[in-house]
Amino acid sequence: MSSKSPAIAQTSTGGTPGTNAAAVLDPTKSSIREKLHQTYASDPKYKKYTQQVEKCLNAFDNVHEWADCIAFLKQLLKTFQSYMQFKEIPYKLIVAKRLAQCLNPALPTGVHQRALDVYTHILSVLGTEGLKRDLPLWSSGLFPFFEYAATSVKPTLLTIYDTHYLPLQAGLRPVMKSFILALLPGLEEETGEFFEKVLSLLDRLSGTVSPVFFIQNIWLIMITMSSARGTALNFLSRRLPRLHADEDITQIVGRDIGLMIRAFAAALEDDNLLVRRGALDILLQSMRIDSAAIQRAHSEDTVILMRAATGVVLRRDLSLNRRLYTWLLGPDEKSENQTVFLRQHALQLLNTTLKDEMFAPSGEYSESRPFKIFISLLDKWEIGSALTDVLVLDALKAIRFLMQRDAEERNEDISMTATIMKDLTEENKIGAIDLTLFLLGSLPMQDDEVRSIHLPVIFAAITDRLQREIGNEPSKAGEASVRECLALQEEILQHIPLESLGQRPGLNAALQTSASSLSSLAFAYAFYGLEFTESRPSSEVLNPLTAVLEHMFCISQALSQSLSTQHGGSVELRTAFSQVLRLLSSVVRTVDRSCDVTLNLSRKPSEWLYSMLDCLDLEAVNFTLVDQVVSLILSLHGAQKLSPKLSMDKRPVVSRMVKKLFRYLHADLAICHVRAVSLIWSIESMSRPHEVESIIAQSMCSPESRNVYEAHEAFGVLWRLSEDDSLPGPAARWRNVDAMQFEVVYQGLGTCPPRSSGPFYPSNTQVSRVSGKEIRGYVYERSFDQRYVAHLLEILLSIVQFGGQGFSKLSLAGIDAETSYLDALIEVLSRFLQSEPKDQDAPVMQPLNTVIQSSAIDLLQTIVARGEIEMLAIEILEPAVIGKLFLCVHLHRLDPQNKLLRFLHSIISASTSYSYNGNPPPEDRSAEGSQESAKRGYTVNSLLTQTIIDGIAVPRNRPVMQHWLDFVLMAVPQFQPALQSVISPIADCLCRQLRLLLSDALKANQPMANEKYPRVATDAEFVMLLNALERLLALGLTHKSDANSQEDDTPVQEKPGVESGGILGYVSNVFTTDNASTTVEDQLTASNLMMFGSHSPGYKSLHDGIRVLLAIWVNMVWHDTTGLRPEADSLSMIYNRTHARCRRALEHLFRAHPTEVLESVIECWDHDALLRSKGSDQPATGVFGLVDVLIANAQGAVHMICDSISVRISNTSERSRRPANANLSDVVLFKFLEQYLQRLEGPLALQVWGRFMQLAKDLASSRDFKIQIFLALKCLCVLGDKVTQTTAMDDKRVRKDLQETFGKLLDACVTFVGKSTDQPNWMRRTTKESMVTNGRSSPALRGGVSDLKLDEKPDSSAVTLSDNAKPIWGVELPSQITAFIASTAVPELRRFLMDNDKVASACSNIVYYIVSPGIKMKARPLDADVVVIDIFREMIKIPPALKVWRVAVIDVLYDHRIFNSNSSIATKWKPIIKAVFDADKTSFPDLLSRVATSPSANIFTNREHEMFLRSLNLRRLALVLFTGEKNHFLTQLPAIQEKLVDILRNVPSPIVQCEVYLCIRVLLCRLAAHSMTSFWPVILTELYRIFEQIIDSVPSDGSEDLQLILSASKCLDLLLTLQTEEFQIHQWIFITDTVDAVFRPDDWSPESMFDQLAEVVGSLPIPEPREQGIGLSLPTSTSLAFPAHSDRALRKPMLKSIRQIDSIRDLFPFFSHVSISSYESVYASSGNIDWEAVEQGVLDDMFDGR
Repeated sequence: MSSKSPAIAQTSTGGTPGTNAAAVLDPTKSSIREKLHQTYASDPKYKKYTQQVEKCLNAFDNVHEWADCIAFLKQLLKTFQSYMQFKEIPYKLIVAKRLAQCLNPALPTGVHQRALDVYTHILSVLGTEGLKRDLPLWSSGLFPFFEYAATSVKPTLLTIYDTHYLPLQAGLRPVMKSFILALLPGLEEETGEFFEKVLSLLDRLSGTVSPVFFIQNIWLIMITMSSARGTALNFLSRRLPRLHADEDITQIVGRDIGLMIRAFAAALEDDNLLVRRGALDILLQSMRIDSAAIQRAHSEDTVILMRAATGVVLRRDLSLNRRLYTWLLGPDEKSENQTVFLRQHALQLLNTTLKDEMFAPSGEYSESRPFKIFISLLDKWEIGSALTDVLVLDALKAIRFLMQRDAEERNEDISMTATIMKDLTEENKIGAIDLTLFLLGSLPMQDDEVRSIHLPVIFAAITDRLQREIGNEPSKAGEASVRECLALQEEILQHIPLESLGQRPGLNAALQTSASSLSSLAFAYAFYGLEFTESRPSSEVLNPLTAVLEHMFCISQALSQSLSTQHGGSVELRTAFSQVLRLLSSVVRTVDRSCDVTLNLSRKPSEWLYSMLDCLDLEAVNFTLVDQVVSLILSLHGAQKLSPKLSMDKRPVVSRMVKKLFRYLHADLAICHVRAVSLIWSIESMSRPHEVESIIAQSMCSPESRNVYEAHEAFGVLWRLSEDDSLPGPAARWRNVDAMQFEVVYQGLGTCPPRSSGPFYPSNTQVSRVSGKEIRGYVYERSFDQRYVAHLLEILLSIVQFGGQGFSKLSLAGIDAETSYLDALIEVLSRFLQSEPKDQDAPVMQPLNTVIQSSAIDLLQTIVARGEIEMLAIEILEPAVIGKLFLCVHLHRLDPQNKLLRFLHSIISASTSYSYNGNPPPEDRSAEGSQESAKRGYTVNSLLTQTIIDGIAVPRNRPVMQHWLDFVLMAVPQFQPALQSVISPIADCLCRQLRLLLSDALKANQPMANEKYPRVATDAEFVMLLNALERLLALGLTHKSDANSQEDDTPVQEKPGVESGGILGYVSNVFTTDNASTTVEDQLTASNLMMFGSHSPGYKSLHDGIRVLLAIWVNMVWHDTTGLRPEADSLSMIYNRTHARCRRALEHLFRAHPTEVLESVIECWDHDALLRSKGSDQPATGVFGLVDVLIANAQGAVHMICDSISVRISNTSERSRRPANANLSDVVLFKFLEQYLQRLEGPLALQVWGRFMQLAKDLASSRDFKIQIFLALKCLCVLGDKVTQTTAMDDKRVRKDLQETFGKLLDACVTFVGKSTDQPNWMRRTTKESMVTNGRSSPALRGGVSDLKLDEKPDSSAVTLSDNAKPIWGVELPSQITAFIASTAVPELRRFLMDNDKVASACSNIVYYIVSPGIKMKARPLDADVVVIDIFREMIKIPPALKVWRVAVIDVLYDHRIFNSNSSIATKWKPIIKAVFDADKTSFPDLLSRVATSPSANIFTNREHEMFLRSLNLRRLALVLFTGEKNHFLTQLPAIQEKLVDILRNVPSPIVQCEVYLCIRVLLCRLAAHSMTSFWPVILTELYRIFEQIIDSVPSDGSEDLQLILSASKCLDLLLTLQTEEFQIHQWIFITDTVDAVFRPDDWSPESMFDQLAEVVGSLPIPEPREQGIGLSLPTSTSLAFPAHSDRALRKPMLKSIRQIDSIRDLFPFFSHVSISSYESVYASSGNIDWEAVEQGVLDDMFDGR
């Protein structure tokens, strides 16, 4: 539309005219307009007048300097003066715009004067009615000008206001806020020339409307305009009356007190000190804290005022503080009256305000703000004293809450505030125990007075009070409050010096005389001036420290007696008892260490002692309590400063303690062993000589066999754990006792003397089914004289042992032709061995049957050892013995197993040597031949392997496990290769056992839910299993496997039921020491490994073993997670010894087989994510720490890894050897190497540089791309990062190697990605998808080394890895390379390549092969992969690459599909687009030139397409402006403004003008408001034109003007949201910006543009039903039109979600509610804007997909 049409009503933007709506509005205005139009339309003079004005206005286009402005204004005035007879101004919209532009503050005063002359003339011509009709047009230039007007011009302007505006009277109501805003700058200086005149003008203006309405506009101005607050306060200070408390201010300010309060709150939070001072002055003058207005105000309003008022103390200004104190304390000068006033009127509000803010801090302020205000207010005693009484507890609770919440971040501001608060609040003010605990425990204690006076008094008083309460009723100790008190006492004791407990501070003179006779509790009350009546006065004078000890002994005795009578009591009571004992122990230790005098106690120590011992005997008492009781008794026994002394010399006392401790040496309580043994030795050192030995010996000679067994077991534990030098001296003394003294201990194991009785009855055959196996045996049908048989067997054993040759001859003599005595004897003895009594006879016969079987085994052992037995007999005996062992294991018979194992060893020895007919092999026979013949001569029994496994694994067989392991370690090496096949299954079994024990040990170190102690193995059992595992792994790789026998002897898998349970053994078992120094002479060479391959059972066992050892290495590192506890001693010893033994095992295996062990470790690391994390987080205990332990230096480690990689990547034909671990791929090795290199420091990185570069160069020289090239590039980046930080880069060779190798590897990777774009899957896969397969050549295993599921059994068969060492990468490799290039390679380019040309070349390759295809393959250019955006983001930091990436980004920007993308994606491109325009100064002018391209002269050009392209360029301009920061493109503003004005004037297309308003919105977000001053006349005029045109002619549904209207509405919506100071003076044109928006007067009629539009659109006829539009739905209430209450804390645009409208009715909710919504958002938000929503709305409109 041309901007030069004479009347708005006659113009159109090209849309179809709709309904004329003039009649809907004020009929007076409408009729006047119509009448004038009809009057002048046919007058030829008016037409000439119109032409003269148009000619004048056209001359403005040629204005270039201020003189031209004056000439233009003169000509315009002259034209108007020539036609005085017409009371209408032609082209008034444009005239108003030009006049407003001539009032630009940047122009000289002369121009302003001329413009005002024109205004004066126009307003004179129009008269009052004309001005009222066109008030928005002429006010938009005059109102903002007064603030900037020169002194010489102001009188003219004030005259215009006075002469032309004031006569409007009530007509000024809509414009009131803006008029006041225009005048307020005149009140800035009281001595100013125009101060009184402006004040008078404001008074008369107030008279045109009601004073209440006028003052309400002042409040609104104070809330929204920070620059006008000072002048508004100047006005209020003169016009608001001084009121007393009982006077009602609502008569003056209106009923909405909340509005006034928010105005004062805004002023009190202003940054200007003078504004705050003025606000406080007015509060004191007219709104005192006790005034009726504040009393009647809503509570949330008063809180707002109080929060703002108290905030002034943070400015630390005396003048502000003085005014605030007066407001809070009242006008009276006396302190007493001030305190009364505060408590009566202000204290509750002040308390509520600070408390709310402490517990629910606002995001606007720092969390420490309310605490700092509280601390500052304490400076004023009258406020601080009263406020502390009511607030200090809540303040401390809030601080505790904040500190606990931010414990990880450690908020220093809060911590410092808390420390200051603690120092400022007196100790006696804090009544809550938990808060006191928090203060003492969390904050530093710096006040000596508190430590030496207050805390000791409180400590003694609390002890006295506890003694009174618990002494009368011990069950009270179970209450939570008492336990909290005890915890507090423990904390206090840590902070007080002992000497301060021994003396009391002084009291006043009246009380000093009786102070010494006061109890601790009474003294504390007297000391703090509190009333207290002593219920039991005592004349006895006690030392305070003595009193504390007396009370604590009383408490502990009362509790122990209560526990004894209740047979253990509740858990809470026992917890309290434990706390009391801990506290008493601390006091006793402190007294004995620091006290100078002996303290005399009145208590009888023996009574206390026996009550403690009675408590020990209770079943419910756990080991922690036992430890505390015994330790305390020992401390008191040794204390020198306490009298009378407690003595434990009596045997019953010692006996009860030792016997109780002996019970904790049981097998199931290994977790308590170390501490219990330590306590026993402590008792021994303090008791009489040999007292403890006597008690132990007595317990071991008990008549009950069960007790004897347990006593022996406990003694074994005591003996094993007493070998440490750190234990007291008597342990060493015991070591020297003659062994004969202990014979008495074992007498109970003897047999009864033989006695002859009836005949011996033979047994019948029986097959027993045990654990899935059928075992052949015999059963006694009835009883016989077992003693006699046993006696005969003993005699026979003596004959065999000592008969010599005579027995040999006799035994070979025959009973008959086929049977010798020896055969018969063996048969009979075999029967005895396999015979068992019937179940019903077992209780009677079993004990002697065990003796008979023992003698039979000894006899058979002796006979077989003599070597006179035939092979057939041996072959018959072997399965019988193995079967008997199997039965013993599963029937839990421990006694025979040791003898049977020795016998089995002799049988296997005889079997393997029988192939030589009883003679040793000749010397000249080769070892190979002897092995072959032995192999032919002996076959492993099918049950042997399973029996050995069960013997080791069955939990109840744990006491004799040592014998089984001894058998295995003795037999397997001795009878090689005959027993080679059993190594692998047994090793697997040992691994499973170690995993179970490790799981138990880890469980034991977790906090216990109940008082039951978990089972845990001893260190001896761990060491035993580790010894065996180490030896077996070495043996497994030392001898070649017998494949055939392995197939025959596949062991039965262990059953789940046998893998948990018992862990301690016989006394004989625990004497074994850690014999770890085993050596293996033979080492497995590479050729030997190749001979039988890495898939042999020996290698598999090695890998499984390494996995278990690694689990122990990683997990069994001692950290006491639960504080001090008695179990920690045992656990720490188990952990430390096991960890040390595990380390030696790993070192030994590594020395024997370095490559195999290292590769197994790496494979375990790869298959266990948790282990990988431990390796990085805890380097000392993780896998990398282990590698450092095993390999002397980093150079060696890298060399070994590189060798392993080289073996795998070399061609098969070129390989000199095969990989040690076929399951381990080079990919995993590279990953491990990369992580290992990351841990190295610079100097170490330099050491490994040479070996790694050798590998990298070999790969870089490869013709074809291999995955290893990418992996080597990753490692090189890690290593290069370290090396470039050292001085090594000064070496040209190192620098050249890095440049060339990095360049070649990078180019190979980039080229590979480029070629792979033929199958462009990598472009489509997201980064997340591509990272799922992270380079592993086989699936990750569940249940890795450190992933120890405590409730499931690890299964070695789960290791099923692919045999193929080459990874199957698939389509994700290119995406991984691209991601790496974006994240690492591009950022490191300049450091590694150094030469600018090489950097530019590398960037060029990346853009050509990766970036460009990544963009071109997308339907929408901005939708390129995240990695492409990341590459751009890194490249913009590299200056040499500018030319390379600039072209690609410009191509994306000018792609016509750019705005089809999503706004969230566009956000990521912001820094990239900004970088183009920052780096290249020609880009922005180029963009502007595209925006302003003139229309094509070609008549065949598609105008619509041309407009579309122009609108796209405008949107690109908006996008570029949006990418900048605040004021980033400020220097370009004149050029931008010029282009936009040009488009508004010359391009009528709605599609283009829509984009202009989008640009304006971006400018509002990105530029300071004052920088757009000269732009306001144009913006306002265009907006006014668009909306007035709707009033005159409503656009029809579907009109192309609708989108323009929506864009203009969104622009205004943003202006109303931002509430910029420049726009506020104009916003009355569009909305009702006074309280009339909410409280409409009776005679209200719509004046603002949107109110009129709401009337017009609301009165339109409702059309036929159509499909639901995408505009705003018609709301039933205002809640749909503006944000809900919960969101009103921040202002945000109402039209944010609207993209398109089909009818003007879609905007009705906006038009009808925008005024009230704007008012309420100002009322509620305090000026806070939701910038995120604002910017997101702009972005969404920019990228709307159209």
